[in-house]
Amino acid sequence: MKKFLEEFKEFINRGNVMDLAVAVVIGAAFTAIVNSVVSDLIMPIVSGLTGGLDFSNMKLIIPLGAGESAIAYGNFINAVIQFLIIAFVVFLIVKALNKAKDLSAKGKHKEEKETPKCPYCLEEVAEGATRCPHCTAELPEPAKATVK
Repeated sequence: MKKFLEEFKEFINRGNVMDLAVAVVIGAAFTAIVNSVVSDLIMPIVSGLTGGLDFSNMKLIIPLGAGESAIAYGNFINAVIQFLIIAFVVFLIVKALNKAKDLSAKGKHKEEKETPKCPYCLEEVAEGATRCPHCTAELPEPAKATVK
């Protein structure tokens, strides 16, 4: 039992488990925001554009022997419309966050330099070297790194 508890403790303390827990909590909070945007902001616009059409009352009644049964396809249509709207809103939010991230990181990345290479054997040489350490050829000028 002690080994089992130690394994469980190790599992819980792994970074990816904690990241997943944080993601679930943030996801739950984010779900409330997205649902509010859809139900409070976008669905009234959709309802206005469709003339106040309410799909939730649409159903196909199937008479069965002693009673009736209904296929509520209107609820399915509502769920599909809400899914598409939520997916679109999430897409817009992710797109905006990525744009903001790109703008904030624009000037922060360092220029990458390409290591100089010997023109004869094409092996890497140290910057400023006058002779290749691999083929021992004398370089026409001291080696310089180039910016990518």
